[in-house]
Amino acid sequence: MPEARARGRWVLGLAVAATLLVAAGWTVAIADLRGQDRGAAPPPPPQPVGRTVRSQLLDPRSKSTAYLDDAALSFLRPLRGESGKLRAAFRLPGSDLADEADPRMRALFEQETTGAVVPSAGQVPGEAGVYKIAVEIDKARRAIDDLRLITLKPFAEKKGEKIGLYYLGRWPFESGGTPRSRSYANPTGFIEVTRENKDTHVSEHFKLGDFLTKDQFDVWPKYLVLEPRLVDKLELVIQELQKRGQNVKRVHVMSGFRTPRYNKSGGNTGGRANLSRHMYGDGADIFVDNDRNGNMDDLNRDGRVDATDARVIADAAERVEARYPALVGGIGIYRACCGHGPFTHIDTRGYRARWSGSSGG
Repeated sequence: MPEARARGRWVLGLAVAATLLVAAGWTVAIADLRGQDRGAAPPPPPQPVGRTVRSQLLDPRSKSTAYLDDAALSFLRPLRGESGKLRAAFRLPGSDLADEADPRMRALFEQETTGAVVPSAGQVPGEAGVYKIAVEIDKARRAIDDLRLITLKPFAEKKGEKIGLYYLGRWPFESGGTPRSRSYANPTGFIEVTRENKDTHVSEHFKLGDFLTKDQFDVWPKYLVLEPRLVDKLELVIQELQKRGQNVKRVHVMSGFRTPRYNKSGGNTGGRANLSRHMYGDGADIFVDNDRNGNMDDLNRDGRVDATDARVIADAAERVEARYPALVGGIGIYRACCGHGPFTHIDTRGYRARWSGSSGG
């Protein structure tokens, strides 16, 4: 009989312990729910699959693939120019990203405005825009963080004198006639510049917006012709100035691309040539403006700002052409006049041209 009582007490003890454990569990669960009701943060939702895939495609730290070294990406070096400072490649839709690329290469383009990813065997996407680039070879992958692909609107999309609401005008030989050289043929295409992408770097020191025509201020998107050779030459000029002790931090583009319409009738037209290189995207009027006062800096340190400072830039451009004959073109020195300070014109027209004063360009 005592043994039966002992077994009963033991069973009763187990039952009580089990009851207490269940009650404790319910207490914790209820406390958690009350905590959420009082504003405690809920667990984060799962990350969308599309976002995860995109970050892996373009994040060089991704552990899902091996990492491509610089030697494997040597075919991209020409896109950076002789200066090594170019940060954008301009291409027509359907063209190749780079010449002589590894046949195993697979490119991935992410449009910056929409985040859409376009896989490709190396051909440029068909939609105009600015794209981030990643490259895959076999199972190795790498994001090209310091280079953007900018696809062009083909010249054929220009209807009459404009694209969309933006007026361009007509190029000198658009309606007939034979240009004196290929450098005066119609542009192949246009960069579509929006409020969102105008600050995209095309090189270390220059952005898309630096080269826009100064008209139609409220019309977006705008359209721009810009030759990488010009940007490359400008970066090389900066390098030459720095070699000679100039601490160049900012170069102001006083005039970059000019639409034919603006070149003919916009603003002060004095000194504008009918075949101005500005219309072809390979000419720019520039001055060094580190202090951002809107005027040329005193580059020769003589206490004055005049055409001799513009000559310092011109001399640097001369040295660039001597070293890189493929970038030969025009160099013009302009003195202060008509509301602007001195500046230097530089272009890559393909043959040597020199002038000073108020003519040329």
